[in-house]
Order: sequence, then structure tokens, then C-alpha cells
Amino acid sequence: MKKNTTIEKIKAPELITSGWLNASEPVTLASLRGKVVLMHAFQMLCPGCVQQGIPQAQQVFNEFDPERVAVIGLHTVFEHHEVMGRDALEVFAYEYRLRFPIGIDKPNGQHSIPHTMMTYHMQGTPTTILVDKTGHLRLHKFGHVSDLLLGVSIGTLLAEEVSDKELAAASAADQSSDTQPGCDDEGCRV
Repeated sequence: MKKNTTIEKIKAPELITSGWLNASEPVTLASLRGKVVLMHAFQMLCPGCVQQGIPQAQQVFNEFDPERVAVIGLHTVFEHHEVMGRDALEVFAYEYRLRFPIGIDKPNGQHSIPHTMMTYHMQGTPTTILVDKTGHLRLHKFGHVSDLLLGVSIGTLLAEEVSDKELAAASAADQSSDTQPGCDDEGCRV
């Protein structure tokens, strides 16, 4: 595969958000154990996000069984902060009829790069991330991911057998570490 497309099994860091849209409570990766998770990181003013990434995420949300595949958006603003606040995002999500949960990446007072974007070492938007059933990063790609590659990647992760013992071990690991290495109340160090 191409560089920066697939990665070894590394535990996916928990999302650091300041709020959620389309969710009655904050969504955590730990709460999604047992499902394949597609995370689409975007900005409202990103042409590649609006033209390709967001429609692709909505299509995955519409076509896959939500009991097996979770789709979450991450609005991660690293430029034009003043025009991409929560109110604008709510209007954007309504106008584009986005139905999947959207986390608002927590701003970082020390950097223009928000917390989750920094923790995941994202290069920009759009970024596509796949997390397997046990909570491990399996795809991390900056830029557009073709529908074919994304579909095959999701299908491969869905086909992987995961035992109850593996899920229990992943849940136990989640409970034993509330924060990611290098992260504290002040943020995450790169």
C-alpha cells in the first residue's frame, strides 16, 4: 500500500472534544468497541472535505449497519477559527443533512492546531481514519481515499474475527488508562 495509508496496530487515542452534534452524549472510541469506526476529520471551508470526504462519510453512514460500523465526524479547525465556530457548524450540518455524530475538536490555547488533530499527527483535512473492533488504528490517510479502497478496508476489518476475550482485554485497557501518554489537562504534546 501507499505510504501513510495503513499502519501497524496502535491503540487509537481517545478524542478530545469540546462538544458534539447529532449525539445525545459525548461519543468515545471506548464506547464503540466491537464496531469498525470510520472517523472523518474535516473543516467546513475545506473544498476536498465538502466535495469528497463528507459525502463519502455520509454514504458509509447510510449504507453500513450501524451495529457494525460507526461513522463519526471530527470538525478540526486549524485556520479561519473566527468563522468556523459551533453555530456555523450547526448550520453547516443542517444544510448538508449530516446525520452522523460530529465531534468538535477541542481548541488548543497554545497552538492553532486543536488537540485531537495534534494527538493523531494529522497533516490537514480531509483525513480518514479507520479504527478496528478492538480500538486500534488501521488506516490513517490525509487527502481523499477512494471509495474502492475505503470499502475494501472497512470490509476487511468487518471480516476480522475478534473474540470476546480480545474485546474484554481492550475494554480493560480503556479503563486502566483514562488519558493518553503525553496528554494532560493542558493538552497533548507532539
